[in-house]
Amino acid sequence: MKSQFAAGFVVLGLALAPAAFAADKAMDKSAPTKTESVKDAVKDSVITTKIKAEYAKDKVVSAMNIHVDTDAKGAVTLTGNAKSKEEAAKAESIAKSVAGVTTVKNDIQVTASTKK
Repeated sequence: MKSQFAAGFVVLGLALAPAAFAADKAMDKSAPTKTESVKDAVKDSVITTKIKAEYAKDKVVSAMNIHVDTDAKGAVTLTGNAKSKEEAAKAESIAKSVAGVTTVKNDIQVTASTKK
C-alpha cells in the first residue's frame, strides 16, 4: 500500500514537472525581478561614480559643475554648466571611455565664465 502511495506521488510529480518548467520559463519573459533591478541600479551607480572620479582627476573638466545620470543599461546623460565647448566635449569623451557606458547624451550648457 505504501509503495502504491509513493508511486502515485512520483507519477504526479512527473506529470506536473513540464507545467512547472513552463511556468518558470514564462516568468523569465516578464518584468525584471527585484534582484535584477537592484543589480542594474548598482551597476548604473558604479558607472556614474567612475565617470565622476575621472572628472575629478581631469584638469579641464569641473566635477562639481557637470552632473552625471546613468540609467537603463549604461545610458549616460550629462547636464550642468561648462566654461567652454572644449570642457563639454572633454566631459563627453571621458564619459564614453568608461567601461559599461553604452551611450552618452550631452546636455551640458556652455556658460560665459565670470570673474569674482
